[in-house]
Amino acid sequence: MSTATPGELLARLQRRDRTLWPPDSVAPTRLGWLEAPIWMLDRADALTAWADEIPERRVILLGMGGSSLGPLVLAGADGRGGKFTDGRRSLQVVDTTHPKTLREVDCTDALIVISSKSGTTLETDALFAWALDVVDDPHRFVVITDIGSPLVDRARALGVRRVFENPTDIGGRYSLFSYFGMVPAALLGYDVAAFSTAGLSTDLDAAAALGAEIGQAVVSGHDKLFITSHPDVPRFGLWAEQLIAESTGKNGTGCIPVPTNLAMSSADQLVLSLPFDDVADLAAAFYALEVAIAICGSVIGVDPFNEPNVAEAKERTLERLSDAPHDAIPILPVEDLNNWLERALFPGAYLALQAYIPFAEEANLEELRDRLAAALQPVAVTAGFGPRYLHSTGQLHKGGPRTVVALQIVSPSDTNLAIPSRPFDFATLLQAQADGDFDALQARGQTVARVEVGSLTTLLRRFDA
Repeated sequence: MSTATPGELLARLQRRDRTLWPPDSVAPTRLGWLEAPIWMLDRADALTAWADEIPERRVILLGMGGSSLGPLVLAGADGRGGKFTDGRRSLQVVDTTHPKTLREVDCTDALIVISSKSGTTLETDALFAWALDVVDDPHRFVVITDIGSPLVDRARALGVRRVFENPTDIGGRYSLFSYFGMVPAALLGYDVAAFSTAGLSTDLDAAAALGAEIGQAVVSGHDKLFITSHPDVPRFGLWAEQLIAESTGKNGTGCIPVPTNLAMSSADQLVLSLPFDDVADLAAAFYALEVAIAICGSVIGVDPFNEPNVAEAKERTLERLSDAPHDAIPILPVEDLNNWLERALFPGAYLALQAYIPFAEEANLEELRDRLAAALQPVAVTAGFGPRYLHSTGQLHKGGPRTVVALQIVSPSDTNLAIPSRPFDFATLLQAQADGDFDALQARGQTVARVEVGSLTTLLRRFDA
């Protein structure tokens, strides 16, 4: 544990001191986010002028992880930026491979944004192929990717409307102030220059103090961070959850973020509640947490910029998609769920609901999480859609403390949807992702079980308030 003061840690971060983190840290190639608001300020006017000329009133963003969660927050509860914009356009973020959800996406007259840092993300590649088949007009596509990624040449060969190339030294979860966050922001009608300026006005001393406080709490065993929701920015916790979980959850340690409306009383928790009175508060909250979690990583002795266990689930997904024989995943009968929870949970554990279900059940998933949190308190309960969580809390579940109790929730698919030029469809891909992560969790000795339900209402009835 670092004994440096928050001010000392901040000064070292600002001068890009790589010794803040372990010797093998990837920090030297991942610190571009520190100057991202300044970088974006130089491009804000051009980006705004471009967005002003876009005729489409609807935008659909296809991406995963850091490419999707920031824009999801910016879209607000109404999909139009809430009180932070003039509501000129709607933004729908599609970061799922569930065929039922995809069939409900209306691409008619929409601008399609393909967002992928590497340009090779399996889910985004499949979504791009599907969208091209549905839309059949490359000019209605915009691509955001890193400079030199394979997606650059492909997009230009297709003749998409615009390719935005992002600096390669900005990691996905730290990319909000780069093109990955600000292109969707501009399309929604945010004032990109004002947003970037507000990010630069962040109270960095307070951010550093927060990071040190979180890190010290983790070291002392208080590793649950409850992030309370705000009605104006209901999904900010999802972005913060990814940043915190993927940055700190490794080497057997980590901060466990719990986005919730119901912060329970527990000896191992902290509570984070942020103001969002105006757009400056929102911008500052993004940048402040980036700084805080980079410093938290230093305090707990991990590299906040790598994701060593994310690839594990990807590799196991590909194994499940291969022709090789595989063991079937056992199904826990719903009537045995209560007994399983009683046996599996222990002091200091947290329950992770991993829901491979349609987005239409979002409200039910939140309700289930809240009911379980109330029934199981003081156990912390988190919830995430698969495969979205594989690019966020998935790192924490596999690389973090051995306190996760994972419950996979799958629903039989009555809908099929082909992926052009792929030997498998979306239902097969979704199943392989769930199976692959189950395999990865078991291989790491984590506690995991799977239930299968047609709808979450089946589980809600078991935990009636």
